[in-house]
Amino acid sequence: MKTNRPGEVRRGPSQRSFAQHFAVFLCGAVAFFDLYSTQPLLPLLEHVFHTSEAHVASTISASTIGVAITSLLLATFGQAVHRKRTIVTSMSLLAACTLLTATAHTLTMLIVWRFVQGVVTPGIFILTITYTTEEWKPLHVPRAMSGYVAGTVFGGFVGRLLGGVVASHFGWRSVFFVLGLMIAAGALATSFLLAPPTAPRHAPPKHLRFAPLRESLSNPRLLATYGIGFCMLFTLVSVFSYITFYLDSAPFNLSTQQLSYLFAVYIFGLLATLAIGGHLAKIGLRTGILIAISFCITGTALTLVRSLPAVAIGLAICSSGVFIAQTCANSFIRDASPASSRVSAVGLYIFTYYIGGTVGGILPGAVYTHAKWPGCVALTCTILLVAGSLAYFGWPARHGRDPIPLDSRAEA
Repeated sequence: MKTNRPGEVRRGPSQRSFAQHFAVFLCGAVAFFDLYSTQPLLPLLEHVFHTSEAHVASTISASTIGVAITSLLLATFGQAVHRKRTIVTSMSLLAACTLLTATAHTLTMLIVWRFVQGVVTPGIFILTITYTTEEWKPLHVPRAMSGYVAGTVFGGFVGRLLGGVVASHFGWRSVFFVLGLMIAAGALATSFLLAPPTAPRHAPPKHLRFAPLRESLSNPRLLATYGIGFCMLFTLVSVFSYITFYLDSAPFNLSTQQLSYLFAVYIFGLLATLAIGGHLAKIGLRTGILIAISFCITGTALTLVRSLPAVAIGLAICSSGVFIAQTCANSFIRDASPASSRVSAVGLYIFTYYIGGTVGGILPGAVYTHAKWPGCVALTCTILLVAGSLAYFGWPARHGRDPIPLDSRAEA
């Protein structure tokens, strides 16, 4: 057993340094540099490959399908894997796959490489979420998780912004070359900054390998959380994929580069997530997520106003709501799942979350064909009402109060 040197104070999970918070932020950013980078490119890819909106949107859904598949595998077999080692390895594989995506010369090959990118990505964020819930004490989980979600927001914004700007000047293949180098740099930085895990890994015996999975699937509170995750990524993908076609046409007529600037609204989501992270343990996760969902509905409806400033404000409100809801849901997993099945619980959450993203990339395509953007708004708001119902009824109050990630008897 490791002992401290004389005069040395060993830092506990509640005393994590700035470097550790930044490492978690970086993990979130690296995971999302690439995942949605084709969103501002969709109208461009539609013209380059002479195909439909729904077909080029497959560059998004192919990645989310890949994420869902690996998430299910990690949910089943990932309880015992080393947290940091898996995160860094997954980042390195993602960098290699992203660089290889730049070699694609057909839409089919682009979709295949996007699928492969999705397959290697869950090792980053499933293990980062698990690492955070295990290494920080309960009261500190929402703040640490808000840093992770802020990282995903930052990564998503940078990936989309670079996607539009680089493609406008150097072609769409160059986007993946630039992002691949950024992800490789992130993997190197994470290997130095992220502290080795201190929490024990709970590896079930071989004959009980599926026990954590069964435990997670039989937990009503987790099932509600999985449904919420499905609805929230459905919202994000639906809104930010098909709004590009809406803004590419009259009266907006935005270019590919201008569409990429639209994702600057993510900065508002980043700031909102960081601002509320320290308060979620006080107001309660159910209250927090219901407020967040109301933001999403309001923001999505506001995009119907045929004014670019109104659309931008609506997207800022909607994205802020989605990211705050993600922080609530990720933190709630810490409260709803025992340590013995936490990787399984997170893996299933990510699985359903990205199934929602896959459906959000496909179903609104059919709606857009017949009802254009107002139809997509109506569909998305309906999904958000389902999410609100799941949070209200599926996250019941305990001890007469809103559920928060800290039991009243737990140590702060």
